[in-house]
Amino acid sequence: MNLPAAFLGAPLAHRALHDAANGIPENGLAAVRRAVQAGYGIEIDVQLSADGQAMVFHDATLDRMTASTGPVRGRSASDLADIALTGSAEGIPTLSQVLEAVNAAVPLLIEIKDQSDGIGEAGDRLERAVAAALKDYVGPVAVMSFNPYSVRAMQELAPSVPRGLTTCAFVPSQWPTLSSETCASLRAIRSFDKVGASFISHDWQDLGSPRVAELKLRDVPILCWTVCSPQSEVEARRIADNITFEGYLPALDPHA
Repeated sequence: MNLPAAFLGAPLAHRALHDAANGIPENGLAAVRRAVQAGYGIEIDVQLSADGQAMVFHDATLDRMTASTGPVRGRSASDLADIALTGSAEGIPTLSQVLEAVNAAVPLLIEIKDQSDGIGEAGDRLERAVAAALKDYVGPVAVMSFNPYSVRAMQELAPSVPRGLTTCAFVPSQWPTLSSETCASLRAIRSFDKVGASFISHDWQDLGSPRVAELKLRDVPILCWTVCSPQSEVEARRIADNITFEGYLPALDPHA
């Protein structure tokens, strides 16, 4: 499936339109609603609960974003709903709750977080949960992951949902759990065709990669992450078709 054109319009708010200083935490429902109201697309992350629900949360552990500790996948969805996100009273939402909040108003890009602790095979429980949540959703939506196995699983479980790869330079020193061979394969985005990907979301600081240029020549949509200033946006848009942003409010129509 091709990436809907809506993803190449308004910029995508990284982890939704969060503002921690004003009590709007990342990946929370308030940040989602704020992005919808502003007209931005939304990028979110999903992790797996102990009882097999897709939870909207970036980290594998609770430590950074809550007063609790330990792995997200060690708690049930109901327990996670009762854990307040730092700086707010709202708990960790399910993907279904976010879909209801978006209600097809803006594009939603879902990053499926690696469950293998090493970008390898780890079953498909999270992917099944994502596919189930998306079954009857009618708005512009796409999924992506650093892990090609996750993207391949989504190809089988939800073939009508556009899918892509989250990519970067994969410098081995920055990925200590991966072998140099794995880093090289991921850097080369070798699995792009094999997993039926239709786009990439690449580290904006590595958009000059020859492999990115090859994909762009094939008219593959190039998204990028994470742009944090207007100056960086100008540079990223020399190559990227759209940006994921945080920390400032970009123009809804960069071409206007």
